[in-house]
Amino acid sequence: MQVSVETTQGLERRLTITVPAESVDSAVKSRLQQLAKTQRINGFRPGKVPVSVIQKRFGQAVRQEIAGEVMQRNFFEAVVQEKLNPAGMPAFEVTKDKHGEDLEYVASFEVYPEVEVKGVEEIEIEKPVVEIEDKDLDNMMETLQKQHANWKEVKRKAKKDDRVVIDFVGTIDGEEFDGGKAENFTLELGKDRMIPGFEKPLVGAKAGEEVVADVTFPEDYHAEALKGKDAQFKITVSKVEGLDLPKIDEEFAKLFGIEDGNVDALKAEVRKNMQRELEQTLKARVKEDVIAKLVEKNEIDLPKALIEQEVNALREQAKQRFAQQAGGNVDNLPELPADLFEENARRRVSIGLILGEIIKVNELKADEEKVNAMIESAASAYEDPQEVIEYYKANNELMQQMQNVALEDQAIEFVLDKAKVTDVKKDFDEIMNKQA
Repeated sequence: MQVSVETTQGLERRLTITVPAESVDSAVKSRLQQLAKTQRINGFRPGKVPVSVIQKRFGQAVRQEIAGEVMQRNFFEAVVQEKLNPAGMPAFEVTKDKHGEDLEYVASFEVYPEVEVKGVEEIEIEKPVVEIEDKDLDNMMETLQKQHANWKEVKRKAKKDDRVVIDFVGTIDGEEFDGGKAENFTLELGKDRMIPGFEKPLVGAKAGEEVVADVTFPEDYHAEALKGKDAQFKITVSKVEGLDLPKIDEEFAKLFGIEDGNVDALKAEVRKNMQRELEQTLKARVKEDVIAKLVEKNEIDLPKALIEQEVNALREQAKQRFAQQAGGNVDNLPELPADLFEENARRRVSIGLILGEIIKVNELKADEEKVNAMIESAASAYEDPQEVIEYYKANNELMQQMQNVALEDQAIEFVLDKAKVTDVKKDFDEIMNKQA
């Protein structure tokens, strides 16, 4: 086998490979002899068909099949010989393929870029330091109360977080417009679900009152005829409802699986969950910051093949999400254009190459204790953590995923050890609300 390598552009490589005629012709002859033993052709006894007849009927197809196998095998031998690292499958082009002559073909493909991670010591990271205070726990308990509250009619002025039942009519220049009228419409104040300005006169209104809202439709409003138009809504309030919060007592605690109804045990469990979510959020935030700084300092020539693979993966994920919303049917979904995902795909490929190089150069191995801790953390959110842990450990694919995540985390920790890290005190609410 003879091999010549040509760099065509950037990461693209072109291998011209020549395979001796004997290697191909002998393989073709052997395959035809095998066919002669198994093919049934009228006029010949089974197993007695002359090779010449088989050659005439199947020769061209067999030669193409053998050539394909030879090209695949010799390509992999060639890239090993030339110490190349393909980033995707090659495109083959046969340039010479005749009986009695050497097989010659060209393999075009991309190689992985040579990555040298730079600027690690120059990276500056702010690491949030957060403590869960009693007020944070109180706020979370109130949130749980609201989640289990009932709406109850009240005889007072409406305020933020109340719910109102209204009738309204919208006009532009004194004329009603399509979609601007409703009766017995329920609106929760403070959620900003209506166009800007609509809710303002409702705060402070009582049942039976009529108020007027002067608004301007946004320029990006979905109805073309209303974009940027000034409008007036006459609104009649028929009912004001406030949240009737349940008491934090034994019955409330039992709603969250505290069998003996101990409120202190409930609060301890809530604080534990808050701590777990906080740690996950802080870890993700620092990791994202590190990754962003690494990508910024390390511009890499990315293989198109890897970007295309990532685009296809992101497109498939998006299709599955849409399918869930559409009741599981993906057949009628349109093919999403690649450019929707390309920027994200390029970033993900770049991140993978950078972190992969950090892992390789520093010979990082997945820490078993870290992997187990991650599994236990994930399992703690379930009713039976031990069952989840055993499920993970019995599933090789899930374990491999966890090991990969652990390796990524170890690469991030390696960078943090080298980078300039500053601890910055933050409030729980500031971190978690920003994350939400």
